[in-house]
Amino acid sequence: MSDRDVGQSGGLSGARAATVSDIHELMRHKEETEAQNKANYEVLESQKGVGMNEPLVDFEGYPRADVDVYQVRTARHNIICLQNDHKAVMKQVEEALHQLHAHDKEKQARDLAEAQEEAMSHRMSHNEGHGLSQAFAKVNSVSPGSPASIAGLQVDDEIVEFGSVNTQNFQSLYNIGSVVQHSEEKPLNVTVIRRGERHQLRLVPTRWAGKGLLG
Repeated sequence: MSDRDVGQSGGLSGARAATVSDIHELMRHKEETEAQNKANYEVLESQKGVGMNEPLVDFEGYPRADVDVYQVRTARHNIICLQNDHKAVMKQVEEALHQLHAHDKEKQARDLAEAQEEAMSHRMSHNEGHGLSQAFAKVNSVSPGSPASIAGLQVDDEIVEFGSVNTQNFQSLYNIGSVVQHSEEKPLNVTVIRRGERHQLRLVPTRWAGKGLLG
C-alpha cells in the first residue's frame, strides 16, 4: 500500500470533520501495514537473518548463493515502502483524533448553550404563566394606620414585586429596606399574591406615628 493509496482509501477529506468510523478505518490500515511489515521481516529472518543492511554479494562480488537475493531485495523494498505508509497513516490518525476532539468540544459548547437557552426560556415562560408561585417575601403583620395599611397590604400577602425588587434580583430583606429608605414620600408599585390572586398596590413610605416608614 503506497502513500497514494492511503490518501485515497484511508485519508480524510478537508471538506468535513473526522468521525469515529474514519479513525477505525485508519487504524485498520495501520494494523494491515504493521502485519505486512512483520511478514517481510520474517522473510529476511528466514534468509540467514540478513536483515536490512547485510551485503548480498560474496567477497568476490558475486550474488550470495546461500540466500535468495531476489526475495531479500523484494522484502527490503517492501519494508521501506511500508514504513513510509505507516508514518503517513499515523499522521492521519493524529490529525483525525485532533479534529474529532475539536468537533466534540464545539458540539459540547453548542449543546450547553442550547440547554441554557432552553432553561432560560422555560424559566421565563414559567414566570409568566405561573407568576403566583414566585413570591420572595410574606407579610407577617400590618399596623393599623401605617403606610402599609393605607396602601392595602394585608397579613399573609405574598410579595412578588416591591419597587425595583423582584424575584430575579431579590437576595435578602435588606433589598426591600434599601428601597424603602431611598423612596421616602415616593410611591412604590407593589405586587402581591393574596389567596391565589394577584393584586397591584401603591405604597408610599412615610413617617408616621409608629416605627419605620412602612408599619
